[in-house]
Amino acid sequence: MNVLIKNIKSLVGIREPTVDRVKGCDLKSLPFINNAFLLVHNGIISAFGKMEDIQTIPWYEPIKETIDAHNRVVLPCYCDSHTHLVFADTREQEFIYKIQGLSYEEIASKGGGILNSAKKLNAASEEFLVEATLQRIEQIIKHGTGAVEIKSGYGLSYDGELKM
Repeated sequence: MNVLIKNIKSLVGIREPTVDRVKGCDLKSLPFINNAFLLVHNGIISAFGKMEDIQTIPWYEPIKETIDAHNRVVLPCYCDSHTHLVFADTREQEFIYKIQGLSYEEIASKGGGILNSAKKLNAASEEFLVEATLQRIEQIIKHGTGAVEIKSGYGLSYDGELKM
């Protein structure tokens, strides 16, 4: 199935298919095409370029869906390779304490810290953790994350880690 996205203000992060990997100094540049189109065939980018060149692209199948970007930017999704999405309660109060200059020991004495997080996690049901994590995943997808690796580490026990 072909999907065409047209009238893209700026198509960001597109590289020629001959570029296998980007590393080192090449990471300093972020290629983009202004006034662009993007063709996706069966979930894989098959063509892209300037709108003025769209007629030169050979169409092997009819376009099933056309999306008009209305002069918006199209970006690649983010890959979050280290995140802790499975937790029972948030820790923003600890962040405020840290900004205020409290040490980790002082934060722990106020009921915060990793031991408190582990206690709450181990007390939470697996069903609660799954539902809360799925909601967080929905949120990161809305913010542009397309791939995520979820880390454990807060169970602090064999059973707690397996639960996560």
